[in-house]
Amino acid sequence: MYYKTTSYRIFTIFNSVFIFVLGLCCILPLIHILAVSFSDKAAVTGNLVNFLPIGFNWDAYHKSVDNPLFLKSLWISFERVVLGTMISMGLVILSSYPLSKDSGSLRGRMGFMWYFIFTMLFSGGLVPTYFLISKLHMNNTIWVLVLPGAVSVWNMILLMNFFRNVPKELEEAALIDGANQFQTLWKIYLPVSMPALATLSLFTLVGHWNSWFDGLMYMTRPENYPLATYLQTIVVSHNLKDLITNVNDVAKLTQRSVQAAQIFIAAVPVLIVYPFLQRHFVKGMVLGAVKE
Repeated sequence: MYYKTTSYRIFTIFNSVFIFVLGLCCILPLIHILAVSFSDKAAVTGNLVNFLPIGFNWDAYHKSVDNPLFLKSLWISFERVVLGTMISMGLVILSSYPLSKDSGSLRGRMGFMWYFIFTMLFSGGLVPTYFLISKLHMNNTIWVLVLPGAVSVWNMILLMNFFRNVPKELEEAALIDGANQFQTLWKIYLPVSMPALATLSLFTLVGHWNSWFDGLMYMTRPENYPLATYLQTIVVSHNLKDLITNVNDVAKLTQRSVQAAQIFIAAVPVLIVYPFLQRHFVKGMVLGAVKE
């Protein structure tokens, strides 16, 4: 009867309209970028492009693919995402599992927990961190993009709380059958924690893909920039010297259309990956919402 009341119907209509408008606000800018990337120079320069291409052409994408700096930054971002996600999730799993035990099973558990929580509240600061990275000779390497933030304490706490919700009977049955802690983690906890692992992996993947500041700070040569940092230099800082260098391209392209093409290419990988993880993502949104 509750679902048939007038107030519920009004709420449903209002909620549906609000979500629809919010969805349009998210998707329309991406459609506009796509239309600009496929439009000719006159339409883009005259600011005539809205949501449909005018004077359809592929020149901006050809120019992007032929740009060695763009391709190099794209490869660095792929490498960063793969290494960063694997290392981060591995460390998060190995730290979350023992901390999910009670104090009787892990002596000093609260001390370890406060040690990790302290790092969420206080950091060494930007300048000391930069000096540390320099002393370790990690500048201009892929590891400077992966290792400093490898352990996400927030993700660790979320996964720890998920592990604590796993029925203890499963672990006890595995231990009785002769399994050790690593086998219990691998064969019991990880299979039943796929929604949590998929959600945290998506968080980590998107975080690495979109991160630009560390590349700008630790990389001294443009050829070592990840894709987000490369796009920041051409879109935000307006460093456009590497976009259109051939005089023959000036008649066909604008810097704005090439920028739009590269921005859309950068967004495609996340758009491809997200639908496959969406069901896990929705289920994992409530990770750690009940227990400590």
